[in-house]
Amino acid sequence: MLRLDRRFLAVCSALMLLSGCATADTRGGPATPPRSALGSYLAAQHAQVAHDYADAASFLDRALSADSSNYDLIRRTFLLRVSDGRIAEAVPLAQRITEIDGRSGLAGLVLLEQELKAGKFDDAAKDAQAMPREGAQRFSVPLLLAWSQAGRGQLGPALQALDTMGGGNAGLAPLRDLHAALIQDFTDHIDEAAAAYTKLIGGAQPPTWRVAELAGNFFERHGRAEDARRAYTRSAAENALTDVATAGIARIDKGVIPARLIANPADGAAEGLFDLAGLLNQRETVDASLVYARLALDLSPNFALAQMLIAEIRDSQERPADALALYRAIDSKSPYYWMAQLRAALELDALDKTNDAAAQLKTMAAERPSRAEPLVELGDVLRGHKRFAEAVTAYDTAIARTPNPQASDWRLFYSRGVALERSNQWPRAEADLKHALALQADQPLVLNYLGYSWIDKGENLTEALGMIKRAVELRPNDGYIVDSLGWAYYRTGDFSHAAEFLERAIELLPEDPTINDHLGDAYWRIGRTAEARYQWRRALQFLPEPDEVKGIQVKLDQGLGAVPASTTARGG
Repeated sequence: MLRLDRRFLAVCSALMLLSGCATADTRGGPATPPRSALGSYLAAQHAQVAHDYADAASFLDRALSADSSNYDLIRRTFLLRVSDGRIAEAVPLAQRITEIDGRSGLAGLVLLEQELKAGKFDDAAKDAQAMPREGAQRFSVPLLLAWSQAGRGQLGPALQALDTMGGGNAGLAPLRDLHAALIQDFTDHIDEAAAAYTKLIGGAQPPTWRVAELAGNFFERHGRAEDARRAYTRSAAENALTDVATAGIARIDKGVIPARLIANPADGAAEGLFDLAGLLNQRETVDASLVYARLALDLSPNFALAQMLIAEIRDSQERPADALALYRAIDSKSPYYWMAQLRAALELDALDKTNDAAAQLKTMAAERPSRAEPLVELGDVLRGHKRFAEAVTAYDTAIARTPNPQASDWRLFYSRGVALERSNQWPRAEADLKHALALQADQPLVLNYLGYSWIDKGENLTEALGMIKRAVELRPNDGYIVDSLGWAYYRTGDFSHAAEFLERAIELLPEDPTINDHLGDAYWRIGRTAEARYQWRRALQFLPEPDEVKGIQVKLDQGLGAVPASTTARGG
């Protein structure tokens, strides 16, 4: 992905196409279809709230069949079909929408994308030039126009279209530069493309893995093996995704020349829409991100990156079955296949198939005995299910496969440290947490966990309290870390400061049972007993762990005697 100025996202809010959060059952829609048009409409709304776009579109199809001229139904059904990836079925509705509203908005963009896909570059260029540049179309239409002009063999007009993207927004320079290089490459302006790619990979910051992949592919195809190797090596040094670089370097060593990554204008347009989708993949614009990624995949059906982005979005929308299917559909020959299978294992876990997930990760670890990633994921999965001893074993092997830990490996030692602490192996846990801090000083999660653990054990109290304070400075809006500081004050007998910080933690995480419980304890110690009982009752309402329920009920009945027993640090 590209590193761009994200201020431009503010103008993309017009692309917020589908609203609602996942509050309904995310593993299936209503058991039986409604009989009336109104029932279908309401069922569609329910399915949409659960991000079940397939069922939502199906229900609206029924409603639309009963009221075929209803413009609102046409528009909503169109949006849901696009969101579900049913682009061909969305096209007739897009045509009906543009007959009423013209070619502005998403309907016009879909028809433009279809012209590019069909190789109708003259029509696409003409229509793109006539389309309004409002909202997110300020970015998408110039990209599609540029690739339409490239399809016509018109380099100058293609580059001019890129220059108009975003109204000349300087934050989009990396995106413009990338697509200028891709278009010069596609139109066989080799010297210009070489200069553009050299600029992209030669900056102060190493190139992203996607830029390195595209530039490396160009250099490999044009006999500049060392330039390609340099691009791959610089990217691999800074990015976790190393399979792209490994595959490229292996080709160079074998003298194998790869095929073009961008073989036609549809591929180029897909790349552009994918880039925009990646930038829009944030909470407030995730639905627009999904739409752009779906269009990218429609243009280039084997575009693994688009498949993975859609899967990531579907996972964030709590649709793990959809995400799993997308990850499993990635071609086994793709350099992204390995990463996709790692993520597929996590979707299995999300589907309550934890043993299947663990088996897949163990198989992957055996297939590549030098790679730590499957074992790290295995440890995380097991730790998430409180199988701490098994998690430690997985992390042990992962660390054994990491002979020269780098700063970015702090999380591996932190994760094993948490699993060790939870499995009552404190000396080893303490050593791991210290090692994590040595790799990355001032890491707030580690500062919080180690500092709190020391306070909980009555050790290194001054240093520990300072560590948690520093963690709060670094992450002042992390309710769990603020809770740890409040509870640390409580454990050291400073009940007034404890109540102050626990009140702040409640503002950040009002429905967390542990924080409510902690605040109740602090209130009791400063004499606010009625408020204490109120907080304990709230804690019970928010479903604490079963082993915590009895203790809270005793406090409600009897109040507090001695200071409560040890409580585990938060954030692990």
